[in-house]
Amino acid sequence: MVHGTPGYRGTRVGVAQGSAPRNHSDHGEGQQLPRIRVPYWCAKGHETQLVFLKLPEEQIPKYWDCPKCGLPASRDPSHPVSLRPEDEIFKSHLDYVKERRSSQDAEVVLAGALERLRARGVLPDKLLGDT
Repeated sequence: MVHGTPGYRGTRVGVAQGSAPRNHSDHGEGQQLPRIRVPYWCAKGHETQLVFLKLPEEQIPKYWDCPKCGLPASRDPSHPVSLRPEDEIFKSHLDYVKERRSSQDAEVVLAGALERLRARGVLPDKLLGDT
């Protein structure tokens, strides 16, 4: 069934029916919220400048992760943040597995998995380096 009206083509959420769409030239400086640029420095001396809404001082983050090296950065260049405590350092999946299992446990799990694959015929009986 074909309708004679264009339907929703070209409309945006929040636009009243019959109103003309606004182009970018309609956005004036007075309509933007005030913003501030806040610099952060890490221990390696990298400077990162972020743009925030102009908020009260206590609502702007005191620390930010440096996008260049990942170290924490502070807003005071003369007092960079020291390294994070050990519990905050990124751990991979393998690191968590190593915390839960010993090397002997890993060998047992691997041997069991290889045995199940061989029983299903997915793996040959001997692999390179397999004992």
